[in-house]
Amino acid sequence: MNQTNQKEFFSAHLLDWYTENKRDLPWRRHRNPYYIWVSEIMLQQTRVDTVIPYFQRFIEQFPTVEDLADAPEQEVLKCWEGLGYYSRARNLQAAAKQVKEQHGGQVPDDKASVFALKGVGPYTAGAILSIAFNKPEPAVDGNVMRVLSRYFLIEEDIMKGSTRANMERLVVELIPESRASDFNQALMELGALVCTPKSPHCLTCPVMEHCAARIEGVEESLPVKTKAKPPRPEYRVVALVEGTGANAGKVLIRQRPQVGLLAKMWELPHVQVPQNRSGQIPDEQAMDILAGVLLEEGVAARPEAYMLDAEHTFSHIHWNLKVYRCREEEQLLAAETKEAYQLSHPEPEEDMQGAVLRWIGEEDMALYAFPNVFLKILREYFKKH
Repeated sequence: MNQTNQKEFFSAHLLDWYTENKRDLPWRRHRNPYYIWVSEIMLQQTRVDTVIPYFQRFIEQFPTVEDLADAPEQEVLKCWEGLGYYSRARNLQAAAKQVKEQHGGQVPDDKASVFALKGVGPYTAGAILSIAFNKPEPAVDGNVMRVLSRYFLIEEDIMKGSTRANMERLVVELIPESRASDFNQALMELGALVCTPKSPHCLTCPVMEHCAARIEGVEESLPVKTKAKPPRPEYRVVALVEGTGANAGKVLIRQRPQVGLLAKMWELPHVQVPQNRSGQIPDEQAMDILAGVLLEEGVAARPEAYMLDAEHTFSHIHWNLKVYRCREEEQLLAAETKEAYQLSHPEPEEDMQGAVLRWIGEEDMALYAFPNVFLKILREYFKKH
């Protein structure tokens, strides 16, 4: 079979399969561009099953572009809490403000305007334009690259921009103009359900007959993908400070800086510490560091005992956390004691200087957006107390 026939076979059989097998997903029940946009941002680096309840809750709370644009950022982050990659939520809200101000609250349907939205790259733009507006634009994600690599036996590294660009051109050749929306979704669906990363289900694949990788017996070795650099480890000690007196029954949280990693979210106070050969530091030293860090911010607290280990992985950093239960002292130490402490203890690699602090009870957690790792620690703590 020549390549032209191979392409025609692929497009026709893929669409027939999709018509019969597509999943009933909430964002597919409408051609609402805003819903499709929100779903595509949520689906980046997140599984469909995880996204569904978040999508439904998000749309219920922010049913229109204007609602999202006008919402307090902390409400948006709280609604996003648990999905991770919080810059996606911030960019989505910033882009919603662009749509409100520049397009009258209507998601634009031209390529230049969609590309100009904050946080919208080539894949998301293609998905919005094709799925919502049926425009023959490519939407090439990991699922799509895997399918194309196998069917057309493409052995170039998919981590290279040139490979992605070539695949985008290939998709343009494959898209039937009248069914661009269905075609791009069908490609993604095939990669998600059949042409999976490991142990692809070739016998149920609608295009297996002319899949070049299956014919050559190399389907499991494709796509070619350079391994990403592993995230660097960081070791951190965390203070879960229990309040006393007026703060009894509450714990101390702080807000992260206005910019940078997890910007403006809330967390338990913690600080990076140097690691020794074992990756650990003695509990006594860890608690001493925590006492000093808290004191720097005007909180007198006595670390009492190790509680638990936790960890959290970002794309470039892996946090190894040791959590210690601390108890608020009723009186702040005198200024001269604080100064003496600073002179006798070396500064940690970072501190909480200028941080916004709050004392919260379990009932207050709904008011603050936490990264997943701290959310789990706090929920576990309040469940036991």
